Amino acid sequence: MRPLLACLLLALALPASAQIYKYIDANGNTVFTNQPPDGAAAESVNLPPTNTVEMQTPSIPADTSGDTSAQSAAPYSVLSLTGIPDDEAMRANNGTFVVGVNIQPRLQPGHQLRLILDGEPYGQASNVPSLQLTNVERGEHSLAVAVVLGDRIIQQSATETFTVQRISVNSPARPPVTPPRPTPRPAN
Repeated sequence: MRPLLACLLLALALPASAQIYKYIDANGNTVFTNQPPDGAAAESVNLPPTNTVEMQTPSIPADTSGDTSAQSAAPYSVLSLTGIPDDEAMRANNGTFVVGVNIQPRLQPGHQLRLILDGEPYGQASNVPSLQLTNVERGEHSLAVAVVLGDRIIQQSATETFTVQRISVNSPARPPVTPPRPTPRPAN
C-alpha cells in the first residue's frame, strides 16, 4: 500500500505536461510512472488540471491628508521613556528597576514594546507600558524603547543615558556573608 501511495504522490508532483502511465507489476502492485514499461500493458492516466491561485497584493488605502511619509515613518506621535533620573544616578542595589513608556496614540494591535539596553534588545517584547530591567551592572548605560512587529522595529524612542549605582561588595553597609558550614561526615 505504501509503494502505491508513494508512486501516486510522485505522480502528482510531476509537471502537468508530463504523461503518466499506470500498470500492474509482476507482484500484483499498481505502479504509476512517467515512462511506459517494456513488455507490460500500461494505460495512460489523464490528470485533472492543477489548482492555481493568483497572488493578491494588499491594497494601500488612499491618504486624504497628503502626507504619507510622516505617517508611515512614525505611527506614534509620542514615544519616550519615563522613570529615568536626569541628573543623578539610579540607586538599584540589586540592579533591578522599572521604567515606564509614554506612548501616544495607544499601542496598535500586533505591536509590542521592547527595551534596547546599550544598543542590544533587552528582555521579551510586551504590550505593557511598564518594563522591568533585572541585574543591570553598575555604571553608565544607554536605554531606548522600540515598538516592534515581530522582529521588525517600527519606531524607536530617543536614547537616554543613565548611571546605575549599586552597593559595592566591599561596602561596610553590606551585610556580611557567612560561608556555609561543612557538614560532618559519618564515620565508616
